[in-house]
Amino acid sequence: MPDSESVQPARTAIFQPEFLEDLTYWVDTDRKTALRLLRMVKEVLKSPFEGIGKPEPLKHLAADTWSRRITQEHRLVYLVRNDRIDFLQARYHY
Repeated sequence: MPDSESVQPARTAIFQPEFLEDLTYWVDTDRKTALRLLRMVKEVLKSPFEGIGKPEPLKHLAADTWSRRITQEHRLVYLVRNDRIDFLQARYHY
């Protein structure tokens, strides 16, 4: 059984309007990318600092803001807090 300290509490997903617009764009234009994005969201909620898309902290935005590569051009940008993760955008570069 894992130590109680090593178990992360579940974080709530908060989807900002820009993120939802970006997700709608991907569903309408490139379903394969939309599915990759949804897999990334699931993985971010489970483990925000490691996994697919080469997670990296963004130094020029708010503290605890991270990005992952969706494609060579586009990034998933999210803000990690103790009890929630805000998904900020899913198109373009930050």
